[in-house]
Amino acid sequence: MSDSPLSFLNRLILALRAFGRILIDEGFAVGVLRLEGGTAALAPTAEPARPVLKETSPDSALQLLALLQQEGRFVDFLQENVTAYSDTEIGGAARVVHEGCCKVVRDYLRIQPVREEAEGARLTVPAGFNPTAVRLTGNVVGQPPFTGTLMHRGWRVAEIKLPKVAEGHDVQVLAPAEVEL
Repeated sequence: MSDSPLSFLNRLILALRAFGRILIDEGFAVGVLRLEGGTAALAPTAEPARPVLKETSPDSALQLLALLQQEGRFVDFLQENVTAYSDTEIGGAARVVHEGCCKVVRDYLRIQPVREEAEGARLTVPAGFNPTAVRLTGNVVGQPPFTGTLMHRGWRVAEIKLPKVAEGHDVQVLAPAEVEL
């Protein structure tokens, strides 16, 4: 047995490494399959691109939350322990919260469905689809295009028009404490 690059031990190690990579890297596995079939030379696959994460400012989210509190008492509702209340009492409170929160959404956001088809419709999701806009569920096997049933149309914000905030305004205060004199 020689210690050349293609010794039995080196080939065994290479086979084990390739086996592991085939299991975790679909592109590599496809390349091995093509090589095995003689249809293309195996080119090294690049590492999958890692998404670039960016910091977001919480100011707009806090402003929207403050508006939901102002119009619909949303934070008050969420902070309340509702286990002590009857379903009727919770339903009455939920109606008020719902109406106020709907007003905020109507006034400051334009929301539209991600998909125009009716829920329950059969549709085809093409290759290159946006995975942040379409989530595949169920038995997802193979490559696109995928055919399935639209279970939820999804929602996207088409326009945001929040009011301007005065300089120095503390957006972390969602609702000021009220002190009656």
